[in-house]
Amino acid sequence: MSSPVYSKEQDSQIKQSSSQLETQISTVKTPTSEENNQGWFTTFKEGFKPIKLDNVDPNMTELEKANFIASSTPAERAMKPRHLRMIAMGSCIGTGLFIGTGTSLRTGGPAGLLIAFTVVGIQIFCVVQGLAEMAVAFPTSGSFVQYATRFVSGPFGFATAWVYTINWALVMPLELVAASLTIKFWNTEVNSAAWVVIFYFFIMFIHLFGAKAYGEAEFWFSSIKLVTVIGFIIFGIIIDCGGGPKSDGYLGGKYFRDPGAFAHGFKGVCSVLITACFSMQGTELTGLAAAETANPRKAIPSACKQVFWRILIFYMICLTMLGLLVPFTDKKLMGSGSADASASPFVISIKNAGVKGLPSVVNVVIMLSVLSVGNSAVFACSRCVASLANQGFAPKIFDYIDQQGRPLAGYFISFFFGLLCFLAASKDEATIFAWMMAISGLSTLFTWSAICLVHIRFRAALKFQGRSTDELVYTSQTGVLGSYLALILCVLILIAQFWIALFPIGKSPNPTDFFQAYLTAPVWLFFYFFYVLYKRDFRPWIPLKDLDIDEGRREMDMDLVLQEIEEEKAYIRTKPFYYRLMKFLC
Repeated sequence: MSSPVYSKEQDSQIKQSSSQLETQISTVKTPTSEENNQGWFTTFKEGFKPIKLDNVDPNMTELEKANFIASSTPAERAMKPRHLRMIAMGSCIGTGLFIGTGTSLRTGGPAGLLIAFTVVGIQIFCVVQGLAEMAVAFPTSGSFVQYATRFVSGPFGFATAWVYTINWALVMPLELVAASLTIKFWNTEVNSAAWVVIFYFFIMFIHLFGAKAYGEAEFWFSSIKLVTVIGFIIFGIIIDCGGGPKSDGYLGGKYFRDPGAFAHGFKGVCSVLITACFSMQGTELTGLAAAETANPRKAIPSACKQVFWRILIFYMICLTMLGLLVPFTDKKLMGSGSADASASPFVISIKNAGVKGLPSVVNVVIMLSVLSVGNSAVFACSRCVASLANQGFAPKIFDYIDQQGRPLAGYFISFFFGLLCFLAASKDEATIFAWMMAISGLSTLFTWSAICLVHIRFRAALKFQGRSTDELVYTSQTGVLGSYLALILCVLILIAQFWIALFPIGKSPNPTDFFQAYLTAPVWLFFYFFYVLYKRDFRPWIPLKDLDIDEGRREMDMDLVLQEIEEEKAYIRTKPFYYRLMKFLC
């Protein structure tokens, strides 16, 4: 049967139908100054008043109330598809890629670097596909932080939510200090604390204007990073082929042969795995933004598909170029800290090529990247705090959401922890921040494991209750098998990290190195058993028959949605192969 051919009039009708659906889906609107005939200052002031939900059924169980509140909490819904795409593409690309890869290259070698990032790249692609399916079906406030309680168990959700929240609460001060230290690249004598204050209030100013301002800031931050990475790839090809002022001729794969492809064999590859996870941390933020998106059905799947390009361009091609340009024995890779721009393999490759001026440009990008991560940390932490309060995991006052959809109590908690950045002035700065990093070090793996387990449980509940994926607007491209694969990889990486923590490369076993590498695990277990004993909830999981797979779905006309999807598929089938491929990937 041949595919139908659409005329311009029919194309217009499809777009009009899509527009009508988006209008129907966007059921919560924030009043504007034109709508309430108030001045801008009055509107701004009134926007800080709390939103009240008066239709909560008092007969609901605690879990049912948490599900209802999470799905009913008003949000600004000002996130646009371009915001989500850029958040997925490069929101949390910072020191992990631009500086952390220097340590990874020195530890694992160029081949070890590529293998580790490939494994984690496959893992995160499966994770975000499962997350996309869940976030489109349940675009709730808190996203996977709330799903863990709903689809696994109370203790599991409590532990996962608190560890993830603490992670982002500590990331902000760490990134602010890192941003201030990048200024030292130019040997300025200004105290780092002064730059910390400037960056602190800069991020606070962004979040004063809510989710839209965050999305807009991340759009431009990520755009700059994207241009920089693409520019570096072009630069790397030229240098590898013999270009540059201090060229030694054609390099090719010279450094893969001498000093070699691997630095410390299999153990070196294992040590890079956790760095790769840290570098890709934040990809899951597209799920947290689900409730603040006008049309999750279109925006979230498209954004999550961008992860493919993030892995391919930002990591695999870029890391290949670094391995070709910088030998893992280069002494400049022995940087003095996580924010030491001189230890960035990007900067080292440019300096080795004798190109002047570019190192300073890269350092500016590193500084903006670090600020971008700090900006995302506030967004994530504030939403997680509100979700904790909604689920009864934190004091009720923390669920304060104003009429503009801003989680003000969450902002307060995030910026309160942000004050830890002033510990940079302490003489014990390195020790303090090392232990802060230790607390949140493995939280990414616990979070990704939770997302996979939630997706697996959701699919199992659908099947057990006699329902199918036909009722889902979007299904994961990797399916439930992808979530199983990602979950297995999470467990294997945790085992590998335990081995590295117990027997660190080049050192004897010692408790300091072990706990700095693996402290997140006992912290997670502490929260888990604290909930079990306090709530007397000894169930490791909720029975499939009791899982609520309906509460929280955004109200919409499913017949209209399915009709639109079929029209879109038929329309795409009429297009050339390259267009169909692009729509599949993007």
